[in-house]
Amino acid sequence: MPDDTTHVKRDDRPEESRRVRLSQTFDEDAELYDRTRPGYPPELYDDLAEFAGACPGSRVLEIGCGTGQATVPLAERGCRITAVEAGPSMAAIARRNLNGAAGVEIVTADFESWPLPEESFDVVFAATAFHWIDPAVRMAKAAEALHPDGALAVVRTQHVRGGTEEFFVEVQRCYERFDPDTPPGLRPPEAADIDGSDHAQEVLQSGAFGPTVFRRYEQDLTYTTPEYLRLLQTYSGHRALSAAARSGLLGCIAGLIDGRYGGRVTKRYLIDLAVSHRR
Repeated sequence: MPDDTTHVKRDDRPEESRRVRLSQTFDEDAELYDRTRPGYPPELYDDLAEFAGACPGSRVLEIGCGTGQATVPLAERGCRITAVEAGPSMAAIARRNLNGAAGVEIVTADFESWPLPEESFDVVFAATAFHWIDPAVRMAKAAEALHPDGALAVVRTQHVRGGTEEFFVEVQRCYERFDPDTPPGLRPPEAADIDGSDHAQEVLQSGAFGPTVFRRYEQDLTYTTPEYLRLLQTYSGHRALSAAARSGLLGCIAGLIDGRYGGRVTKRYLIDLAVSHRR
């Protein structure tokens, strides 16, 4: 892997000054989030069982479950889950999606202030959510929640080069026009240029965990123009734009997809699983 991979800007590194505000945008339209956000590859859950011990009967604490994109598959695999979700609308939909699932509790609370139960967990799990938790709290509290040798399992996602590549080059003109914070010439990075050294370093510095094991997966998902616009409206950065800027941006993107790409584009996702066991 190239030495400069840590300089590639990840999708999941919110500026600390905006972290709390951006994290609250997801609850504004939880139904759209539930209908639109993709799940995770089946092999990720196989690796969660093998490397983290998320298997039938295990006690799993899920941080930031959203509407249950990862909670449902874990419940179907027989895990006993306590899922903590800060957004009340997201949590309500998660309860609906998990209705009837044995051994699953959805708690509406901020993980940072939620009192840990007396019984420890086998796995603390976060799927595309750990970066929204206060960095001053997340490692220490995750370790406190685990029994000795329990596992912290963190899933992160990144848009990488692939799929309809030329579209993601051309669409930057729309972003540069309607979002002044867009760096000029921004391009999706190569999957090989993305690593998890920032997370591994945070784990190491906590002193609470052993070495971090990584597994990665790639998946291509194809969207029609309306589907892609709905997806974009679930992203915190897009939701944080003014209504006029967001409308202009989405209109520009729709015109590009319909006009040059036949109303359909494919986006490539890189999904990383990082597992660290408590000392």
